Amino acid sequence: MPTKRLVNIFSPEAVAIIGASNKVGSVGHSLMKNLIGHGYTGTVYPVNNKYDSIQGVHAYPSIRDVPRKIDLAIIAVPAKVVPSVVEECGQVGVKGVIIVSAGFKETGEEGVKLEKQVMETASKYGIRVVGPNCLGIINPRMKLNASFARDMPLEGNIAFISQSGALCSSIIDWANDIGIGFSYFVSIGSMLDVDYGDLIDFFGRDPKTTSIVIYMESVKNAKKFMSAASGFAKQKPIVIVKSGRFKEGREAVISHTGAIAGGDDVYTAAFKRAGVVRVMEIDELFDIAEKLALGPLPKGPKIAVITNAGGPGVMATDKIIELNGELAEIGKPMIERLNKVLPPSWSKGNPLDVLGDADSQRYKAALQECIKDKGIDSIMVMLTPQSGTDIVDVAKTVSEIWRETRKPIAACWMGGKSVEPARQLLRDTGIPVYPTPEKAVTTLILGYNYTKNLELLHETPLDVTEGLNPNKEKLCKLIEESIAKKHYVLSERESKEFLMEYGIHTNHAVLAKTKEDAVKAAEEMGYPVVLKIDSPQITHKTDAGGVILSIFTSEDVEKSYDRIITNARNYAPNAEIRGVAVMPMVTDRGFELLLGSKRDEVFGQVVVFGAGGTLVEVLQDKSIGLPPLTQTLARRMMEETKGFKLLRDGSRDRKPAKLREIEKTIIHFSQMLTDFPEIVEVDINPLLATADKSIALDARIVLGKDETPRNYRHLCIMPYPSELIEEHSVRTGEKVTIKPIKPEDEPRVKQLFETFSERTMHFRFFHALKDITHEMLVRYCHTDYDREIALIAEKDGNLLGMSRLMFDPGQSSAEFSVVVTDSWQKKGLGIRLVEKIIEVARGKKLERVYATVIKDNAPMKHLALKLGFRIEAGDDPQIDNLILDLK
Repeated sequence: MPTKRLVNIFSPEAVAIIGASNKVGSVGHSLMKNLIGHGYTGTVYPVNNKYDSIQGVHAYPSIRDVPRKIDLAIIAVPAKVVPSVVEECGQVGVKGVIIVSAGFKETGEEGVKLEKQVMETASKYGIRVVGPNCLGIINPRMKLNASFARDMPLEGNIAFISQSGALCSSIIDWANDIGIGFSYFVSIGSMLDVDYGDLIDFFGRDPKTTSIVIYMESVKNAKKFMSAASGFAKQKPIVIVKSGRFKEGREAVISHTGAIAGGDDVYTAAFKRAGVVRVMEIDELFDIAEKLALGPLPKGPKIAVITNAGGPGVMATDKIIELNGELAEIGKPMIERLNKVLPPSWSKGNPLDVLGDADSQRYKAALQECIKDKGIDSIMVMLTPQSGTDIVDVAKTVSEIWRETRKPIAACWMGGKSVEPARQLLRDTGIPVYPTPEKAVTTLILGYNYTKNLELLHETPLDVTEGLNPNKEKLCKLIEESIAKKHYVLSERESKEFLMEYGIHTNHAVLAKTKEDAVKAAEEMGYPVVLKIDSPQITHKTDAGGVILSIFTSEDVEKSYDRIITNARNYAPNAEIRGVAVMPMVTDRGFELLLGSKRDEVFGQVVVFGAGGTLVEVLQDKSIGLPPLTQTLARRMMEETKGFKLLRDGSRDRKPAKLREIEKTIIHFSQMLTDFPEIVEVDINPLLATADKSIALDARIVLGKDETPRNYRHLCIMPYPSELIEEHSVRTGEKVTIKPIKPEDEPRVKQLFETFSERTMHFRFFHALKDITHEMLVRYCHTDYDREIALIAEKDGNLLGMSRLMFDPGQSSAEFSVVVTDSWQKKGLGIRLVEKIIEVARGKKLERVYATVIKDNAPMKHLALKLGFRIEAGDDPQIDNLILDLK
């Protein structure tokens, strides 16, 4: 349902409290008290058929009796009554509801039924619902406290979302104590309707919100969360603390919210892919949020520490190293300059210990030098209160110097009440200040990790999938036959057939039904060979004695065949034995890796990469990625493992692996998982990485027992929409290809923009583009196909034009744009690009598409009229709006 209706919840003019009460200590009493007691200027209507007035305000027996239209209804009645109350709200036109009542799915089957009734009614009337089982929401700007929290938070720029209501009260108390304010404060409870994705979309568009902070127990709609978080993480930092990291914690989460939490490693991978920052503790949540919101953020890991105490300087150093930061090197020229102004016994290195009796001038000298040094990415300034130290004067000096440069900085003023005035002075300047060196360092490192992560996510990948053309019809048939026979685990031979279709090298297996067949196969492929049992019921072949390696003669093939069959029958007497698979014995030296996948119950299919072989479960050296993967994402998965250094550099007895081949294997593997939702698990172990190739030596594919539609529901990130690719003939008869854009197209998009005349540039962008930067091109090429579709037209590898459709989140409309290079204008290409965009919009069941154009853009307006658009004057006299209703 539309995100715009959240305005009714967060900025209402009229609020009804259904279940308001005069009973002190009740939820209904607290809700009423909070709404009328903090300066909210809207109208509040208490609803309760037991009272004539509540806390001095006239009460109404039912929402139907309220004399004006209500924007927001807060429901605090027993759970069994809630469905009928929501029905009444719908009948009188209420569009926003907060259900604070508990007693829903967390109580079992009856609670689930109640939730279903509520949601059916809400959908019927177009009502957005926050809750149930929540504390409520607060908008400090409006003095709106639509919650039963004890206190009102300060006004600020952080939007806070919590799945735990009890935690909210503690956070408000703590934040008020240290002066942190909020733009919005939300307890979302069980997320029956409004969830993280909706709120990130809403707060992401709010100009007063600079960062979003989340306490999370579980994700309900992974696809919506990933799409919203990815869409706004670059503009507004999103910081998450996720509980239920360990099995025992996840069990508590289930009993608390009725939701099943996904594996914690998968959550970490998802957060990284979305570009959000994960912290492990509540206090870190606001430490880093404050730093991210204030900015600027470090662009590198090298930190300089300025301190007047050696011990805390060492503590800061330890934390820098622990978090994989770097202590910036202080060069001889800086040391010589500082020797002239600092006492002889200063540290002459990093940390820059300016000694216990340091005044503001020593801090000034050290800080100015660190700011000038380009080898220093960020600075941590630390002060411990000592005899003779003017604490506030040092803070003033630091603030004045920093205002002129804006180099990333964090301060640590250690102590209690005596340093609080100095801390407040630093905060007022925009410098985040912390009570311990570890906290200050952590915020700088997390800030760098955030910027580095975003850069890596938007790095331009190489296109390594060219020529990949699997025989999907053949593979579909293999799957259908296996499922029909209830063989949900493909044999190694069948699994390798799958891999080979996707360009993944294997030591291909030949099925031998007799020992004579085995000998023939071995002699055709050449010795040495490997023999393995082929049985749907025997998945752990080694345990069954079903694998024999290094066979060099036909006589040994016959003996091995008989032994494997005997072992298999003893191991599983009722198993179907298809025969024995014969395959070449790979003798190349290389590194044994694991490449696999599993179906996570929250985020869907995930890719696992790491150390392989027999010690895979012991080593636990792995990284996780979410398909679809690009070349840069595949490389990142490799780099996150401890064994990457070995792959890159080699060892005494093994040459470095061919990294590009491993990347290619991971990407092709990811594409296979994308194409076939029937696959729920894959295990390639080992994947042998050698100096010239990567080979899957063993493989197992597990199919799901349930029918899986091919609509990408098994993924939380929408893959490349290849179904939109088409060949098109323009008026001159020339053929072009129209297809969705990919991140790999960035260099060609830059070339396209460089071909535009000033007139074309003016019509498309409303101004000239002086510099076409990578950051700008990221906006055009790194698209979330759930949120926008960009189409490019190409011929002979060159781009000729592009059109774009950007969906309004939570709404039924989308904005479009189109541009064609000058030499291809007036050939009918532009009109086809727009027609294609309209087809996409219709397929998404949108009701309207629109564009904003400069008034003198006659060609675009002519094209729009031909396609049935209407033209309306914009708010700006130089602008026209093109609108097409699709109903």
